[in-house]
Amino acid sequence: MGQEILVHVLRIGYDGDVFVHNAVIHFLVSCGFLEDAYKVFDDSSVRDLVSWNSMINGYVRSGRSREALMVFEKMKMESVEPDEVTIIGMVGACAQLEDLELGRKLHRYFRDKCLYFSIPLCNALMDMYMKNGSLNEAKALFDRMDERTVVSWTIMISGFAKFGCLDEARRLFNEMPEKDIVQWNALIGGYVQAKRSKEALVLFQEMQTMNIKPDEVTMVSSLSACAQLGALDIGIWLHHYIKKHKLCLTVSLGTALVDMYAKCGNIEKTLQVFHEMPIRNSLTWTAAIGAFAHHGNGHDALSYFLKMVDSGLRPDDVTFLGVLSACCHGGLVEEGRKFFAQMSKKFKIPPKSKHYSCMVDLLGRAGLLQEAYELVRGVPNEADASVWGALFFACRVHRNIEMGEKAALKLLELDPGDSGTYVLLANMYVEATMQHKARDVRKMMGERGLQKTPGCSSVEVNGNIFEFIVRDKTHFQSDQIYECLIQLTRHMEIVEYFPYIRYDLLCDSDVYSAM
Repeated sequence: MGQEILVHVLRIGYDGDVFVHNAVIHFLVSCGFLEDAYKVFDDSSVRDLVSWNSMINGYVRSGRSREALMVFEKMKMESVEPDEVTIIGMVGACAQLEDLELGRKLHRYFRDKCLYFSIPLCNALMDMYMKNGSLNEAKALFDRMDERTVVSWTIMISGFAKFGCLDEARRLFNEMPEKDIVQWNALIGGYVQAKRSKEALVLFQEMQTMNIKPDEVTMVSSLSACAQLGALDIGIWLHHYIKKHKLCLTVSLGTALVDMYAKCGNIEKTLQVFHEMPIRNSLTWTAAIGAFAHHGNGHDALSYFLKMVDSGLRPDDVTFLGVLSACCHGGLVEEGRKFFAQMSKKFKIPPKSKHYSCMVDLLGRAGLLQEAYELVRGVPNEADASVWGALFFACRVHRNIEMGEKAALKLLELDPGDSGTYVLLANMYVEATMQHKARDVRKMMGERGLQKTPGCSSVEVNGNIFEFIVRDKTHFQSDQIYECLIQLTRHMEIVEYFPYIRYDLLCDSDVYSAM
């Protein structure tokens, strides 16, 4: 219809009127015809500041910020003075391009002109500073604002959460006079991104007590928190909530459910949700492939990968990480070699450090240490600690002291402050009855003031998350926990020495006592 009206404009001869001319540009920009809009703009002799602003903001809204900068430069060459609308558009372009210096220059220009800093302009500047990681400059603007809108608060909370300043984000969140779902989602998402998933779930529970209805974004973030913690019971509750409130199983929500069940160890529910999804994307398939990989179902993982490719979806580097992990856990050496080669040759995906690490682990588990060593040496731009670490572990398992020493020394060169490498190297020497070398490693560790950082584990019981460190006695049932661990260790030792004994017999107390 707009094009029909445009024909009448040209036929009647109203295209020379500046108001009609600006309306034409605005129409074309709004409909996404930016090339046509620029042609109308560039060919005209009746443009004014509104014309310039329409083109600049049109480019910015379309994510074409470099073209917006070119129009702004042309505007300056023609000595057209920008106004607040121009500056807001240009500040938005700086946010997209992450050009902090130009953003500061525009801020100074507006300040030097002693122009009024409106709320929309302050919001645009704060957003630009936040997206460029300049949190203090954004906060200084926010603190000087006499009046703040929901957008102002949201920019600050989202920005601090994105950059991991969660205590500051929470403080602002608590101070905000009226909150909607956007701010809750920003803070929950920030906790998940920072691997502080317990706090994310506590915040979600807080939402429930305040009768704030979660949306799809809330559920995706909360499911991600469950996946990080292995909190299956809470994840199941979230799944029931989705069903009860008839939330649409979108690609994002379905993928988050698949990922949660996969990482919490429930492969049956993983596949159930996967097959219930009306639409799947590459991330959904990748989550399912990863689930099979973690459960040691290598052949099923590869089968799903081939189905994914046959469906026309393109795998990415994360998909291949799942495929190679599946090969590694399943001992599928030939398949691993084939898919590792296909990454770059067929799919044009250059392998990253994690892919090399996975391949070295696969070859190392199979005892192909020399091939693994050659692969490490062939890593472009030199292998990092994860790749050398995979080789070191393989050498320790297969008691290849000479190659293990090379890998360990390279690890110490890359990260001399990692106490774990010293401990593992000393243990390798002990296992090889090279006590003098083990003492040297421990001495070196002491001289460098290093101590083994205690590991931390978590477990979910009846919807509660419990965390433990080495020799932890804080839990009120710690005596029973340690007794259970002792019993499990004995079971494992028996299985190792008598692998032919059936597990159900091990559970028989009389048989166990006799052994």
